[in-house]
Amino acid sequence: MADETTAPDIPTQLEALEREAEAQLSACAADADFNEWRTTYLGRSGKVTQLLRGLGGLPKEERPRIGQLANTVKQRLAAALEAQQAQLRRNEHAEALKAEALDVTLPGEPVRAGQLHPITQVLNEILGIFERMGFHVVEGPEVEWDRYNFALLNIPADHPARDMWDTFYVDAEPVSNLGSMLLRTHTSPVQVRVMEETPPPVRIVAPGRVYRNEATDASHEAIFYQIEGLAVDDRINMGDLKGVLTAFARQLFGGKTRVRFNCSYFPFVEPGAEVSISCHVCSGNGCRVCKQTGWLEILGCGIVHPNVLRAVNYDPEKYSGFAFGLGVERIAMLKYGIDDIRYFYGNDIRFLEQFR
Repeated sequence: MADETTAPDIPTQLEALEREAEAQLSACAADADFNEWRTTYLGRSGKVTQLLRGLGGLPKEERPRIGQLANTVKQRLAAALEAQQAQLRRNEHAEALKAEALDVTLPGEPVRAGQLHPITQVLNEILGIFERMGFHVVEGPEVEWDRYNFALLNIPADHPARDMWDTFYVDAEPVSNLGSMLLRTHTSPVQVRVMEETPPPVRIVAPGRVYRNEATDASHEAIFYQIEGLAVDDRINMGDLKGVLTAFARQLFGGKTRVRFNCSYFPFVEPGAEVSISCHVCSGNGCRVCKQTGWLEILGCGIVHPNVLRAVNYDPEKYSGFAFGLGVERIAMLKYGIDDIRYFYGNDIRFLEQFR
């Protein structure tokens, strides 16, 4: 009688166990929960296995049917486990996507525009002033020959004025008619090259990098920018030079700027002068910027030396001209009140962003 009552109990127990397992599976929310559930219901010592051990007490003709039923339950539970795990993965992925969601209807992040370096800004401003006066911008090589950097500018090899420039010489064999190779110390060689190839009238400005072999400090750099200007014609005099440079200073620093010319020596001009402007900080009354003098020196200039004109086959009896030269960094320092030239090349974004 025991065997007859046991046979119908196992299917009932399997059905109840499947409902129980499905209920527990729905509560699983992590890999650890799934592993524990698999061990509890489908493991070697799990509840389904324990139940199947009762098949030995069934009649032989019932065992295949009950065994097949038990295997079906195990398969359904294994499939339910796989489906629940897959759903969990989908939910986690959906949450991740939600966290990283991008609203394409929103405006994009603004692209941060670059800007010109303050030296480039000042360089362009200076060149613009002279271009409006009728000067043409001309550039030349930074690696030069002694002939153009010195000799044709009235500075022969034994001239003491060579001590005014600390020169970087290139390790190359000198050429008989050109001399030693060097890094140009000023942009005056461009003026000579233009005059060699161009008959008067000439009106040019020559911007570019120049090189001096000297220690770097708050007011000196080994590499810096210079602009030199030249005008040659048949009736040019000191008055023309003063008029051009006064107009330049007032366009750059303001219409009320006063300009002063002091005698000075440069080997390629005669007479020569240094040009100063009234301090734009204190209006000429004296302050820390102008060292209480009321004046700020900005450039050197003069009437082109007759020897320079002869060197390029210009007749000094017929033609005359003026030349001037200025350091772009110095102009920028005066214009913006900067007290250390090294700031321009320190690549400090906080400094450079002030010149937007």
